[in-house]
Amino acid sequence: MPTVLVVEDDTLIRLEVIEELESAGFSIIEAGNADQAIAVLEARQDIHLVFTDIDMPGSMDGLKLAAAVRDRWPPIHIIITTGKTRPKEIPANALFIPKPYLGNAVVAAMRTFQNMGPT
Repeated sequence: MPTVLVVEDDTLIRLEVIEELESAGFSIIEAGNADQAIAVLEARQDIHLVFTDIDMPGSMDGLKLAAAVRDRWPPIHIIITTGKTRPKEIPANALFIPKPYLGNAVVAAMRTFQNMGPT
């Protein structure tokens, strides 16, 4: 079962996407900001994908988090989301999904990555 780190500061949005991803067979770890996400990534070796919002409180936003993940943990897949304008640049091999999104669209995007298919 692939493990996804969901990084979203809005609790309701985070819980909705977690429910959808768990229903699709993913194991979920959650973080409310990028600082918490980095702590999780440093402590665990089983994260397959980071799904992150861009606009979050803390020392870095979701784009900086995505860049850190790409630099420090290159095998981890990345999906970035925001309700604002699509960023001009995202890390190599990352996907962008605009908000509002449908949970099944997020699941479908995740399954396009190697080792993220149905269990």
